[in-house]
Amino acid sequence: MLTKGQIRNKILLRLRAQKEEERNRKSRIIKEKLFRGSVFRKAKAVMFYISFDGEVNTKEMIKEAQNLGKIVAVPVCTKNRIIRPSRLGKRGGFKKGPYRVYEPAIKRFISLEDLDFVIVPGVAFDKEGNRLGRGKGYYDRFLKQLSNRTTTVGLAFDFQILPSIPATTRDVGIQKVIFA
Repeated sequence: MLTKGQIRNKILLRLRAQKEEERNRKSRIIKEKLFRGSVFRKAKAVMFYISFDGEVNTKEMIKEAQNLGKIVAVPVCTKNRIIRPSRLGKRGGFKKGPYRVYEPAIKRFISLEDLDFVIVPGVAFDKEGNRLGRGKGYYDRFLKQLSNRTTTVGLAFDFQILPSIPATTRDVGIQKVIFA
């Protein structure tokens, strides 16, 4: 069995090698599946990640969720290695935060209890809800703090879905993965 590091390296190479038009086509399919789901439709406050480095493109999803009147938050990584959700304004600017990930230029933090639905990034997922992130543990620490009523969903391309992912007691799974 491959180690987490080996899996991460393999999948990241595939993400970066995927053609832009294929990434956009699959991202649209994933967006349609997400927005059709009843739990997502009922959610008032949704947290997305801001995609980068070949991930499922969330930019159109964020715009559409705002147009539907949802409160949209995105992660901000703090100095003490914690993720905090920050509400996005309609015309908020972005700046690069830690690890080359964009975050809002103006931070408007909201409470974790206010989140109904969290879209979780991942390098790889399995059908049991295990996820493999980028190895820093930010999302594992974040997911541990969420209320049981908050739905957690990963977005992935089909090649990111593996039969199983090695998990430890520190790893926090998600409830569902939407992929194309």
